[in-house]
Amino acid sequence: MEGDLIQINEWLRPFSWLYKAGVWVRNFMFDNQVIKEKTFDTPIICVGNITAGGTGKTPHTEFLIQMLSRFDNGRPMAVLSRGYKRKSKGFIMANHDSTVREIGDEPWQIKQKFPDVTVAVDANRRRGIERLINRLSDGTHLSPVILLDDAYQHRYVKAGLNILLTDYHRLITDDELLPAGRLREPVSSKVRAHIVIVTKCPRNMSPMDYRVIHKALDLKPYQHLFFSTFCYGTLQPLFGTLESKKTVGAHSSQHELVIKPEEITPETHVILLTGIASPKQMLMDLQQRTRHITPLEFPDHHDFTSADVQRIERTFTLMQGSKRLIITTEKDAARLRLLNDLSPIVRRHIYIQPIQVQILQDQEAELEKLIREFTV
Repeated sequence: MEGDLIQINEWLRPFSWLYKAGVWVRNFMFDNQVIKEKTFDTPIICVGNITAGGTGKTPHTEFLIQMLSRFDNGRPMAVLSRGYKRKSKGFIMANHDSTVREIGDEPWQIKQKFPDVTVAVDANRRRGIERLINRLSDGTHLSPVILLDDAYQHRYVKAGLNILLTDYHRLITDDELLPAGRLREPVSSKVRAHIVIVTKCPRNMSPMDYRVIHKALDLKPYQHLFFSTFCYGTLQPLFGTLESKKTVGAHSSQHELVIKPEEITPETHVILLTGIASPKQMLMDLQQRTRHITPLEFPDHHDFTSADVQRIERTFTLMQGSKRLIITTEKDAARLRLLNDLSPIVRRHIYIQPIQVQILQDQEAELEKLIREFTV
C-alpha cells in the first residue's frame, strides 16, 4: 500500500524545521522575482520530484523520449542532465565514446538506449539549454524539445511543462522534509507541477486506491494526475555475447543468453543487486516469480568497490540450487561494467532487467495529447 516505505526520524524534526526555513526563503525569492527565472522560447519539459531519489525519473524520461519520437513534428530532441557523480565538469555533449565517469550513469544509459537522441550534461542548466539551442537550431528548423532530467528544484530555469513524480510507496503527502524524511521541498511545492504522476504502482490497484490517492494529493484544477507502473522486458546478459555454455533460456544466433521473465520459476535462486534509491517495487514484482531472493542493496548511484565485488562473489557462492541468477538494473549496469575483478562464473550469471513505463487506467492517450499540444 502507499506509504509503506515511509520512515520518519522523529529526533531530526528540529533540523527539518531549519531546513524548511531555508527552502521557504529560497522559494519566496523565486516566487517574488527577487531571483529571476529564465524562460526560453523552445519547449522545455522538466521531469523531476521533490523527494530525495527513487521515483523513477530515468524510466519516465525514456518513456517521454519514445512518446516524443512518435510525434514527427520536425523538432529535434535533447535530454539535459547535471550528470550526477560524474568526474567531469562543465558542459559535455555525449557521444558513442562517452563513459559513465564522464557523463554519469543515467545520461550514459539514455545515450546507449537512444543513440540518435542528443544527450548533454551541465550542472548549469541555463548554459546547457543555451548551448543545446545553438547547436540544434540552424535558423531554418524548429528549435529543439529539451527534456530536463531531475530539475524540479532548479528554479533558475522556468520550464514550460513541469512533470512531478511521486512514488506510490512513499507519497509526498505522507513524507517529511529532510533530514527527518526525504522531501527536498514542502508538499506545497507541488503547485508548480502541470502534471503529477504516481509511479511504481501495483497493476491491481482498486478504484478506491485511485480515489484515496487523488484526494490525498489535493491537486489544483489545472493539474493533471496519472498513475504508472513498471513492465519488465527480457533479461539481458550484462557482459554481452557469451562463450559456449549450457543456458537456462534460449540462444540467439550470436549465442547470446537471454532469459524471459516467465522463465524464472519458483525454484530459481536470484540475487537482486541494486544501487538505486528505492528497489522495493522491483523486489515485490520479483517475489511473484520466485520465493528464493537475496537482496543486495547499495546506496543510489553507488560506485562499486573491491569489497563490494567480494560481497557479491561470496553471496553468489552461498546460493543453493542449480538455477542461479544475479539480476540488476539498467542504471547499475553502467557502473557494474566498469568492474574488472568479477570472476568469470559471476560475470556469466549477471543479467540486466529492462524496465518500461506503462500508464494505468488507459490514460496514455490523454498524457500524449497533453505532451503533443505543448510541443506544437
